[in-house]
Amino acid sequence: MRTLACLSLALVLGCAHSPPAETPPPARPAVAPTPPPSADAAAARFIPPDAKPAFEIPVDAYTLANGLKVVLSRDTTAPIVTVAVYYHIGFRIEPRDRTGFAHLFEHMMFQGSENLGKLAFIQLVQRNGGILNGSTRFDFTNYFEVVPSNVLETMLWAEADRMRGLKVTQENLTNQQGVVKSEVRVNVLNRPYGGWPWLTVPMLANKNWYNAHNFYGDLGDLDAATLQDVQQFFKTYYAPNNAVLVVSGNFDPAQVKPLVSRYFDSIPRAEVPPIPDLTEPPQTEEQWKTVDDKLAQRPALAVAYHMPPRGSPEFWAMALLQQILVAGPDSRLYQELVQKHGLTGEVSGGANLLGNQYNYQGPMLWMAYLFHDAAHSPKEIISAMDAAIEPLRQAPVDAATLERARVKARSAYYADLETIFGFGRADLLATHALFDGDAAAVNRIEPSLLAVTPELIQRTAQEWLRPTNRTVVALQPAGGK
Repeated sequence: MRTLACLSLALVLGCAHSPPAETPPPARPAVAPTPPPSADAAAARFIPPDAKPAFEIPVDAYTLANGLKVVLSRDTTAPIVTVAVYYHIGFRIEPRDRTGFAHLFEHMMFQGSENLGKLAFIQLVQRNGGILNGSTRFDFTNYFEVVPSNVLETMLWAEADRMRGLKVTQENLTNQQGVVKSEVRVNVLNRPYGGWPWLTVPMLANKNWYNAHNFYGDLGDLDAATLQDVQQFFKTYYAPNNAVLVVSGNFDPAQVKPLVSRYFDSIPRAEVPPIPDLTEPPQTEEQWKTVDDKLAQRPALAVAYHMPPRGSPEFWAMALLQQILVAGPDSRLYQELVQKHGLTGEVSGGANLLGNQYNYQGPMLWMAYLFHDAAHSPKEIISAMDAAIEPLRQAPVDAATLERARVKARSAYYADLETIFGFGRADLLATHALFDGDAAAVNRIEPSLLAVTPELIQRTAQEWLRPTNRTVVALQPAGGK
């Protein structure tokens, strides 16, 4: 995935690298219905309609006639703008016989379009003093540029040009098939801890194929891809009615709206298949799995718990539990495993290791993972983890712990907003527009975090951090026992 455009996250799928229908097709259904909340859960939803965050992000959202969702968010802090286009196709919602296609297109989108030659998009951004990237994630593939404000119109034209007329040729396909296969070999198959744990663990913890297949793609599927297959994939999933355009930064919305219409209005919509059923069956028994890594030098251990549904009260409680358990040296797992027992030098984890807790849609795992010496067994480490987690299941947290978790969660949220010169703001606006149909929902994140109570944290830990809801995956190095 590494090309001249790669700025970050190269190891985790970050690329560096017909007339409109008279009647719109039916909207894509939600991933899976969320069951009605219990009386307690409804009370815990606790976010008043008029709740305001300390910092409110401006949101001007509308939809073009061809179905393209548009989100404008003005920020005059600096003379720059972010242009981001998110397509509702990611590596877990790609068709069964098209594994790796979402990732393949992350590369194909830089191979030229009707008016821009191969790699010309990258050169256009860089010559104007900007930066860019693209990435494939669970539920979307995205492309963005951060440029000086005076280049905004150029970027809108360029993004529309490749949405309208990407050069999906046999030459480009053959070239990028080789690049992707090479990347899989270098980053996963021939690399110590390749894909650990973000790729390895979901394949073992989940039961639904969509959540459990090889997200990089089966090399056989990539080899078998025909030009017609790839052209159809682009026509289907890279249509405006399957996308969100976000413009965030220093601009005048009154001037930008006509530009958006000029460049995107005439791009035809497409018939987009419904999202597959991603529902995971409830886990009722603890799972222990072992994987071998012939290139690794030390054992590794990952513990994965299925997450509550996105947006539920327990979902917000998990955001605070993440701060309590794995965020920083004051976290309980760090104190128990590193400081108290010396079982490892570091504990990492959280929900959605390829992003943050807010920018995914379907089922998700909450993970804690670490590397350790062979002298310590997985069962010894799990016992220490339970010593840190179990008190959260037995009693509500005290006021000081809750306040510290709230402060850390808010800090992490603001850090997400500021990522890559403000791209993080565009990311959250795009994903909330794409998944919820409501970009302004980003302004309910902070009130939701602050509304979590000690009692909700305890109930969430009891239900979602129970041993029977977890999968323990031990990575065994070559020659280990």
